Amino acid sequence: MNNTFDIQRFGLLLKRKWLEFGKIYLITLAVVFGVILAAYAIAFWPVFTGLEPFNERKISFRVPLFIGLGFLFLTAVASSYFAHLGQKPKTIIDLLIPASTFEKFLAGVFFTGILSTISYLLIFFLTDVVFVANLQDAARDKVYFFSIVRHGLYAPVYILPLFVTSIFLLGSVYFEKFHYIKTALSVMVFIGVWMAVVFKSGELLTRGRHAVENNPIVHSGDKSPLECMLTLLLIVLTIVFWVITYLRLKEKEV
Repeated sequence: MNNTFDIQRFGLLLKRKWLEFGKIYLITLAVVFGVILAAYAIAFWPVFTGLEPFNERKISFRVPLFIGLGFLFLTAVASSYFAHLGQKPKTIIDLLIPASTFEKFLAGVFFTGILSTISYLLIFFLTDVVFVANLQDAARDKVYFFSIVRHGLYAPVYILPLFVTSIFLLGSVYFEKFHYIKTALSVMVFIGVWMAVVFKSGELLTRGRHAVENNPIVHSGDKSPLECMLTLLLIVLTIVFWVITYLRLKEKEV
């Protein structure tokens, strides 16, 4: 039997982790579903009851709701996954699980990065379909949420869920207490420093120079080099955070 990865042992690990992590996960998912349902009900109720005519501006809440609530849900799940390692009794129990460190790490990526993302997309999609399906035909065809946002979607957006969860998964294994708060503060500090460096660098590079032309860049439909570079950067950073998480998890077990 392979000491690093065994598919049967990994399957048993997923079942065991679901027994201890699944309850928290399902409760969090239920709260998220309740928020989505309440937001849609409040926005669509005047239309369904005939109090107000349908207006696309009335459902413009979906994009900020999708982004904001999705971020909170994914980061909360990721930040709580390895939080038990800060408690010695639970850490000892975790060490006794007959699975390799790599398998435990993969289980964390599966629950926080893959399952959570799919679950959130599914409940948001189903809620949107149910409510929009009750609109009149003329309005229904042009307001399905995912049929709107999928066209021309910025490529790095597809990597963002894994990137964000990789950061907070690292925070859950790195910090002993207050994992979410400390990780969020670290991210905000990093973003602040990064923006200051970029702004200052841009100011120094463009000082004394003038723009040659002011013509807007026409988007041809192809992926721009900047978009490809940003996508590649997010992929590399996600892998880096995963590697650091794995090494940190291995240190914990030692």
